[in-house]
Amino acid sequence: MRKSHPVRRVVLATAATVSGVVLMLSLKPSSDPASAQAGGTIPQQTAAAQESAQGGTGATAGSTFTGDVVQTQYGPVQVRITVSGSKITKSEAVQAPKGGTSDQKTALSVPKLNQDVVTKQSPQVDTVSGATYTSEGYKKSLQSAIDKANKAPAAPAQPSAQPSQPAGGSAGAAAKTVTGAVSQTQYGPVQVRITVSGGKITKAEAVQAPKGGTSDQKTALSVPKLNQEAVAAGSADIDSVSGATYTSEGYKKSLQSALDQAGG
Repeated sequence: MRKSHPVRRVVLATAATVSGVVLMLSLKPSSDPASAQAGGTIPQQTAAAQESAQGGTGATAGSTFTGDVVQTQYGPVQVRITVSGSKITKSEAVQAPKGGTSDQKTALSVPKLNQDVVTKQSPQVDTVSGATYTSEGYKKSLQSAIDKANKAPAAPAQPSAQPSQPAGGSAGAAAKTVTGAVSQTQYGPVQVRITVSGGKITKAEAVQAPKGGTSDQKTALSVPKLNQEAVAAGSADIDSVSGATYTSEGYKKSLQSALDQAGG
């Protein structure tokens, strides 16, 4: 038998080793990105992709009304009010006198006037000492804004939470606010606004009344009494306040006008 040559055995052994290495490499798992994703590694989404779009903002808290521009000796005055639930929740001057000493007077008077409007809920605010022209212009523009608010369509009334209703009224009756005609008196205009619910006056207030000099004192004395009498009587047949006859008569005329609009 012929023996194999030593060199040939070495060559064959080397070839076998190389073939084994090549076979192992061909069986190594792939490490490309597609394989990594298939094995459970998912790219993170961006914050924008994870969030859903929101459909707008919530409803506004109230309606805004801007009064007419009132020209004063020192510049224009214009007032804007925010009304919510038949109440003035905010008042601000979008225009006011400026330049020179007017800057100081405006800074002194406007914040006080704004606060007074929200407190009193009417244009019958006090004139700020030292800023008479600004105050008067403010009140005129404020009255204009209130008039616009009164003419605006009323928001749907909330259902009554009262368990029972007085005799003569319907349980589901909605309250409505009516403003009477302006009644001119010897000392100034008078205008009354009432709130009616279930056929009864639940609130009365003077949105205009004589002012200036002794009229301020008489108005402060008479109007609260007249408001109370209107609610108690449920009609314009109320007593005149002693010492404020003209104001009382003007009040009753405007009150009757408001009642007529409300349906008696």
